[in-house]
Amino acid sequence: MESSEKSRRVLEGEEGLSYTGLIQALLISFVITAMSSLFLSPLQSSLVWCLVLLVVLWTNEGLPAGVVSLLPIVLFPSLGILELKATTAGYSHPIIFLFLGGFFLSLAVDKSNLHQQFVHFILKVVPATPFGLILALAGCSAFLSSILSNTTTSLLLMPLGIHLGNNLKEKTKFCLAIAYGASIGGVMTPVGTPPNLILMGFLEQNSLPMLSFTSWCFHTVPLALVMLVLMAVLLSPGMSGAALEVQIEASEWTRDQKLLLSILVALGLLLLVNSPIKPYTSGLGLNEKIILLSFGLLLFLPGVKLLKWEDTRKTPYEILFLFGAGFTIAAAVQTTGLDKELASLISFTSNWPAFLFLLSTAALITFATELTSNTALITVALPVLFQVCESNPAVDANQLLMLSAVCASYAFMLPISTPPNAIAISSGYVKPRDLFREGFVLNCLAILLTSLTAYFFW
Repeated sequence: MESSEKSRRVLEGEEGLSYTGLIQALLISFVITAMSSLFLSPLQSSLVWCLVLLVVLWTNEGLPAGVVSLLPIVLFPSLGILELKATTAGYSHPIIFLFLGGFFLSLAVDKSNLHQQFVHFILKVVPATPFGLILALAGCSAFLSSILSNTTTSLLLMPLGIHLGNNLKEKTKFCLAIAYGASIGGVMTPVGTPPNLILMGFLEQNSLPMLSFTSWCFHTVPLALVMLVLMAVLLSPGMSGAALEVQIEASEWTRDQKLLLSILVALGLLLLVNSPIKPYTSGLGLNEKIILLSFGLLLFLPGVKLLKWEDTRKTPYEILFLFGAGFTIAAAVQTTGLDKELASLISFTSNWPAFLFLLSTAALITFATELTSNTALITVALPVLFQVCESNPAVDANQLLMLSAVCASYAFMLPISTPPNAIAISSGYVKPRDLFREGFVLNCLAILLTSLTAYFFW
């Protein structure tokens, strides 16, 4: 009896969560691999086993994300998928250092509480109506999420949404606005969310036309703004139309906040001047990865001292490893020819009209990302879609790949889909049914709007 109780604790407790996740990942990966072996080569089937194992472990958290992200270094060379040197090359991809510089800046924003000044400013100038406050909270969350992680943004702003709400319904809508705004804001900049960086790395690996920082924003910011307005329209019904009572405590600007704001403004201006805007200017030609890392390192200099090296202990190294795994998986999918094989299996789409093809891809990516890691999904999807484009000349490769990366950030329905959703649920004011109901409608709007934007403007 004692032994069986111990076994139950192992299987259902914290340790059991890990064992259950591992067993689940192994079972699913073996079943799918057995099915795929009917039409794939042994090497491709081995890669499928690795991919399914990694995706399930990322999704069910059977192992820490950082550990799962390092598994390709062991699995790929051992199974003959890639040599060790080729495998580890993805973990030193230049895009990783772009993110590292951006994260140093986000650490400084968090440490100096600069985000609070921005929130105070926004909420002072918007009308204190349900629509106005929802749009302000979502807009603030989106802006911060474009430079900070959506997890950090949601954690920082969720208490504010709870504080501003006067009743359960208001608190629920404000928390949803912050969570959805964080997901939407991730598409606005190349560093806003991992799928964007993975796309940039994929374009560079395949010698495809690259988007500069400014060009990316030019393509995505209008889409994000319309999404934010539609989201506010979706959430505001059912709330009182009268002005809401809002009390915001003003705070004095500190020396660190003023200095950091000037550094961020200088960075924005440099990125703007550096970006080519044809046919008017060719830009400065500086490498944006070097620019962002340089500004990140600037924060440690004497006289600036916005960061100490001890502050970097908060660096999410598991995310850096996640990027590395993503680039390595993309290389493995192409090296083994798995991308071409999968592309041939969905070749029936080659005769579809361009808009229908974009719409179906957007729907597939958007709903698939609800159930799995957006990083893992986009890593596998990009090489496959790139191959499909070759059989459908009506669709531009960059157009389709960018649509896929953007839609991978649209996870509005389920608590497990993305950290902002889980944080909203953990607030106690958002129920899973609220998330599903509002999120499903927002997913459908996002699919249609992004497809139209890609077809007519990208």
